[in-house]
Amino acid sequence: MVDWDLAARTATRLARPGPRVSAAEARRVVDVVREAAAESPPHVARVSQLLVPAGPPARVVERGAWARANVASFASLLSPVVDEALDERRARSARSSLRGLGVARRVTGVQLGSLLALLSSRVLGQYDALGEGPGTGDLLVVAPNVLAVQRELGLDLRDFARWVCLHEETHRVQFAAAPWLADHLRERARALSGDVLRGPGAGADRVAQTLRGLRGAVEGVRGSGTPASGSSGPGGSGLGVLDLATTADQRRALAEVTAVMALLEGHADVVMDDVGPSVVPTVATIRRRFSARRGSSRGLLDAVLRHGLGLEAKLRQYADGARFVRGVVGEVGTGGFNAVWSSPAALPLPEEVADPAAWVRRVHG
Repeated sequence: MVDWDLAARTATRLARPGPRVSAAEARRVVDVVREAAAESPPHVARVSQLLVPAGPPARVVERGAWARANVASFASLLSPVVDEALDERRARSARSSLRGLGVARRVTGVQLGSLLALLSSRVLGQYDALGEGPGTGDLLVVAPNVLAVQRELGLDLRDFARWVCLHEETHRVQFAAAPWLADHLRERARALSGDVLRGPGAGADRVAQTLRGLRGAVEGVRGSGTPASGSSGPGGSGLGVLDLATTADQRRALAEVTAVMALLEGHADVVMDDVGPSVVPTVATIRRRFSARRGSSRGLLDAVLRHGLGLEAKLRQYADGARFVRGVVGEVGTGGFNAVWSSPAALPLPEEVADPAAWVRRVHG
């Protein structure tokens, strides 16, 4: 259903170049980002109170490399599900229909590559925990985007690079502190994807339609600076991820995955801010200006969930992630909050993201 190689080639070809800089300036920016990433682990450990082994050095990449890495991650995560669905469809399809599938998988590859090319100019960093091949566990920082946002918001480059790297290092620490978490999310994502692909109207056309809608949403964000719930750009379908989840069980599963994403992103936001001005002197200015900048994204799942055509309006838990973390810490402290990394049963339920006290009662009694 997806031509992954074509998706990677399309993403690389369509990714826009970053800000124009001299070779010397480009090297300086890369050096600043690498230094910021290398400095992040002890600060994250101090604030999060999570002591885990050090990871490999961050990869400072350009936009095309980020897009290719995400195609590989998508392929690793979804290929088993897509292949199984395709085998089932082959078993019940006529030969002419299978020829049509070949065309459809190329179309879907182009759509996925186009989406990733658009996102490649927006994502500042990413920790890839869900793939299973080379690159899994990599912490990526997209240097052209760090520079572009720093210039746009008039920020100190070194401080902003530190702030971004603190966020991504926090994601690495989360998955290291909860070694079961990557498998848990991977299994949930695959199960939900399999249900959706086998549901009514499933198939490559449905996947391509969704990618067109997501691409239109990102284009709308790119043009206006603010995501419009349920919107789609030229050629967009207006079909959202929630619209693919047609059963109550599917919608609940999607809500539970979204609650975990709220936890991960909210916790990373809290840590990156609470490291404080002794490490990032202009942290208050960065947070104020960055929060005012609409349509920002720091990872592929973040972008899809935020701008995914209606999810932001329908699943408000995602926007409440930092509030959940601060609410729990306010009641039981950081040590009590860190029980969330102990097992899947300790993850917040969708309704608990907006009600931290409910999580505290359930987990701590």
